[in-house]
Amino acid sequence: MTQPPDTPKIYHIVHVDKLGPIAESGLLSDAAIRNANVDDTVIGMNSIKNRRLGLPVSCHPGTHVGDYVPFYFCSRSIMLYVIYAANHPELEYRGGQGPIVHLEADLHETIGWADAQLRRWAFTPANAGAYYTPFHADVGALDQLNWPAIAERDFRSADVKEAKQSEFLVHGQFPWELVRRIGVRDNAVAAQVHDAIRHSGHRPPIEIQPSWYY
Repeated sequence: MTQPPDTPKIYHIVHVDKLGPIAESGLLSDAAIRNANVDDTVIGMNSIKNRRLGLPVSCHPGTHVGDYVPFYFCSRSIMLYVIYAANHPELEYRGGQGPIVHLEADLHETIGWADAQLRRWAFTPANAGAYYTPFHADVGALDQLNWPAIAERDFRSADVKEAKQSEFLVHGQFPWELVRRIGVRDNAVAAQVHDAIRHSGHRPPIEIQPSWYY
């Protein structure tokens, strides 16, 4: 067990061309996106998304991983590395990490909002799409996460690789207003983000964060 940071953050990565709709409607789960028949740039692997739609979330019976909006507890995730390397046979997206943006939110603020809205949430100490992964919905269990491993930049160790894939899940939809910072790789994408959210009533700061990328 390891002590969590005082103010842990959570991160969701998306292609910049999705920001306009997200600023209007928030982040949607894969199940909600499929039900709405949204056509946009998919940066994940469809085989994994399909599996997650059928994987039960044990702490919230009747729901599945694909019913939740997923977040990592770190930037520069392993999924981003897969996008950067662009050599996984199941990854259809080959546009690289350049157009990918990080949406950062505060974990405790998110939990407070979810509890007030009676919105289900959970977290996992490993990839939520793995069959063996346990689920928690108790703030007191945050020390079950391997926080030093989550913060590591070198994930060649199997234990670190597993811990860095820990996830925080929010059922159904995540409000745009809870996004507190947007991290991008360069000025060109920052300009695209600025253009995408310019009409939104909520405009989080846009920061160039090269350390969040490979």
